Amino acid sequence: EMAYFAARLAAYSDLNLVLEGARSLLVLAMPYRTEEPREQLPAGAGRVSRYAWGTDYHRTLWDRMDPLCELIRARLPGAKARGVTDSAPLMEREFAQLAGLGWIGKNTLLLNRELGSWFFLAVVITDVELTPDEPYAEDYCGTCRACLEACPTDAFVQPYLLDATKCLSYLTIEVKNEIPTPQRGVFTDWLWGCDICQEVCPWNNKAPTSDDPAWQPAPGRTMPDLIELFSWSEERFRAEFRHTPLWRAKRRGLLRNAALLLGNQAEKITGTEQRAKAIGALDIGLQDQEEIVRSAAAWALEKFALKSGEA
Repeated sequence: EMAYFAARLAAYSDLNLVLEGARSLLVLAMPYRTEEPREQLPAGAGRVSRYAWGTDYHRTLWDRMDPLCELIRARLPGAKARGVTDSAPLMEREFAQLAGLGWIGKNTLLLNRELGSWFFLAVVITDVELTPDEPYAEDYCGTCRACLEACPTDAFVQPYLLDATKCLSYLTIEVKNEIPTPQRGVFTDWLWGCDICQEVCPWNNKAPTSDDPAWQPAPGRTMPDLIELFSWSEERFRAEFRHTPLWRAKRRGLLRNAALLLGNQAEKITGTEQRAKAIGALDIGLQDQEEIVRSAAAWALEKFALKSGEA
């Protein structure tokens, strides 16, 4: 469903369509690793990819690139400069490798020997011609296959090649409608996104942690209570997530994901009280205004019935 790539192919091939007269790119990396997630996921909770624990990185990085753009214009009157991060048809990862920031690993992410992969990429485009850095020539993945073997959906067709339609990040964020029934069973831990191929990467073992306030986890953000989400109003969802990456999935996507997670966790939700709360939450989902939420809730309730022998 990522049709925006195809729709912007012309712009990807010509940076003049992003900034007229573009000659140089300043490629930037911003580490965002903070606290480590709990190893054990509580029943009735879902994991969130750690880049979404804090504020919206788009807004933060745009604000932080503004002074650099202003400096370029001040030093060179008449010069153009524009900061982008996921906001323009530009492949930051490839340009980061050309700028010497790291290599593209087997998990298709940019890796750096000091930073691992826990960092955002941003680019300042300018019409000033600058002396380029040397491209990163080495590949330090070696014979390691940790990311390929750990992927819960077998999304890696081969090293360095990802089938996005199988990736949990794609399924939980990009898919706007119902999740195909054969793929619903992979919704066991992750409410939004997936970090597994990064968590198992050896280069991330010693990646630095950041004390930047922008990336610190907001309360309840690392492992949201799935049952509680069904009691939230549209206004509550907006208040909690409007200025975070999670809002890309919107309320309907998050509740769809939460329902599928609860269904797949039916076997783990064993306490009588918690089980009743989970079923009650799914009953609320069954009455939701969004069809994709109703469908996911119905599927999940069948799972609870099967586990309790009520079917």
